[in-house]
Amino acid sequence: MGEWELARIDGSEIPCHGYWSGQWSVSGLLFLSRGDEGWMSLMPVEVESQQLAAECARGTTAVFGLGLGWLAAQCAMRADVDKVVVIERDRSLLDFHRDLALFERLPEGAGSKVAIVEGDALEWQSAEPVDVLLIDIWQSLIGEGRLAEVERMQANVAAGAVHFWGQELEIARRAVRAGRRLDHDAIVATVGEIGLPLAGPERPAYAARVRGAAANWMGDQWLPGTPLPVDLGALS
Repeated sequence: MGEWELARIDGSEIPCHGYWSGQWSVSGLLFLSRGDEGWMSLMPVEVESQQLAAECARGTTAVFGLGLGWLAAQCAMRADVDKVVVIERDRSLLDFHRDLALFERLPEGAGSKVAIVEGDALEWQSAEPVDVLLIDIWQSLIGEGRLAEVERMQANVAAGAVHFWGQELEIARRAVRAGRRLDHDAIVATVGEIGLPLAGPERPAYAARVRGAAANWMGDQWLPGTPLPVDLGALS
């Protein structure tokens, strides 16, 4: 389908870590790629991380980044979501999805809630109020300057709540650098310092999921000034 390719890896099961959970054995994985670049898959890390975002969706939800369309589809199937506006700047990916017709196949007509708009996530502004902004426009879970990009997008949208991909790792990085444990109170304090209406920390078991994501994916990507090595077991 043009520049984009959707492939399934069949055969033997592959060991994969979840985002916040332990190791899974999966088969039949779907991968979306463009040339030699992988952009999205249905590996457990991506499903779990995007599920955290989907759980925050309600009312009018804006999704920045189309990918496989999994997040937008999950949002559309939620009863408390009225409309899903997806912003995607890559025209060839938009063409790919027109051929894929994913949203037309959602159960009970949920796909009728989805409106796909060609636009730049860093520039797009909504003509109507947005209850929740979900952002997934990056290839890697952690990136320097990500929070500044989220702030720029939120300044344009003024959503009631925001969740961005890799948010839990960014919260962990900032909490640990401040010398805090990764418990509920520390996460609330850290989110307060970030100054964005981040969605997720109010949900049950969120602190445990932050710790799990940090243990699985942080590696050596802590912020400068963080005492190393970090003992995540002591931060619960």
